[in-house]
Amino acid sequence: MLLSICKFKNNKSINRLDRMDHWICNQTRRFVVIISFLLMFSGLAFAQNVKIAGEDVTEIEYGYPDQSIFIATINDKGQPDSPMTRLAEVLMERAGIPWHAMPYPARRLFDNLKNGNTNFSILVRASSLKDFCIFSKKPVYSTKLNVYHIGDKPPIKSKEDLVGKEIITIRGYSYGGLLKFISDPANKIDNEVASRHKAAFEMLKNNRADYVIDYASAAIDILAEIPIRDIRSNPINQLDIFLILSKSYPDADKLMIKLEGIVETLNVNDILKKKGI
Repeated sequence: MLLSICKFKNNKSINRLDRMDHWICNQTRRFVVIISFLLMFSGLAFAQNVKIAGEDVTEIEYGYPDQSIFIATINDKGQPDSPMTRLAEVLMERAGIPWHAMPYPARRLFDNLKNGNTNFSILVRASSLKDFCIFSKKPVYSTKLNVYHIGDKPPIKSKEDLVGKEIITIRGYSYGGLLKFISDPANKIDNEVASRHKAAFEMLKNNRADYVIDYASAAIDILAEIPIRDIRSNPINQLDIFLILSKSYPDADKLMIKLEGIVETLNVNDILKKKGI
């Protein structure tokens, strides 16, 4: 009798646990569905059709990498900001198009440009985007990838000159594929990785290595802040930056022609130098 009662109680407990497990599973499924739905449409959350002069105009999301060829600052939203955002602002204002800016890690930015969640950027002309985006015919900006050294160290004029050298690179950059060459053990390159542009040049100044690889667009600001006596540089590559517009944006070809025309009237270098436009 006592054994039967125990079994009965145990069965009730098991049933109660089964019901609880069933409820938790249902709630988990609902949560997963909701999250999936939100993720699917998160990129469209800002996309709106706005009436301008009686016409529907689709709002543009200007996406930019959270680590760029410039020294990034932090905006009032706590996000990394780049001087190229100033050019995007001028372009959108002149074109009369509502817009907003959003930083992304590079890989996610490229994914967004492919699926249309982000419809505009200013980047290198990446072959991986050619089926999804259109590019401006001319670059809107160019910078050099330089190798910096102090004094009479042998100048670096090609990637092959880096073999066997002690260098400093900056975390997060692939340098247009150069990092793969640097990381190849066969090339015997001793690479110290700096967390930021400024840290890289401080390391060079303190003789942590013989060379720093950095973009001129960033290095010019750093060297103005921390001058280094007898610093010299040689270009190892050039980086061209283009307007990139998603093919999914309404009348994308017409808009690109319009934006290219606006760029022709601008002094891009002056815009990039200005703050608080």
